[in-house]
Amino acid sequence: MARRRTAEKREILPDSRLGSVSVSRFINCLMLDGKRSVAERIFYDAVEQAEKKLNQQGLEVFSGVLENIRPMVEVRSRRVGGATYQVPVEVRAERARALAMRWLIASAAKRGERTMADKLAGEIIDAFNGRGAAIKKRDDTHKMAEANRAFAHYRW
Repeated sequence: MARRRTAEKREILPDSRLGSVSVSRFINCLMLDGKRSVAERIFYDAVEQAEKKLNQQGLEVFSGVLENIRPMVEVRSRRVGGATYQVPVEVRAERARALAMRWLIASAAKRGERTMADKLAGEIIDAFNGRGAAIKKRDDTHKMAEANRAFAHYRW
């Protein structure tokens, strides 16, 4: 950890089509090897497919999905007297949003559809409806924190 000063947060500009900073962040997470145009095409195709299936605006669908996936608590390892405890802690809003995006992309990549746009669209639709691998990941995280609630007094 830095002792002198905290790292400065870079300002991310909103995306061109939907005008949202969270969409721009998601596209940055989705992007591989600096290929932004490919990532944008995948994202916008997926949101378009989700719009058609759910009959709602794309930005509303996407923000609803991120809200559904976002974790409230997680466990962090804490070493106390030679033993390591999984201590439940609340997740900061910034980290919760980053985890939600990461989980959505990872679970979409594992799906069986043909293209990444189809995979992402399927995962967005599932997450919007409260099911899917990303929602399961959030539920597992919450269950782990609930199971280790006895160690909450080790929180720092």
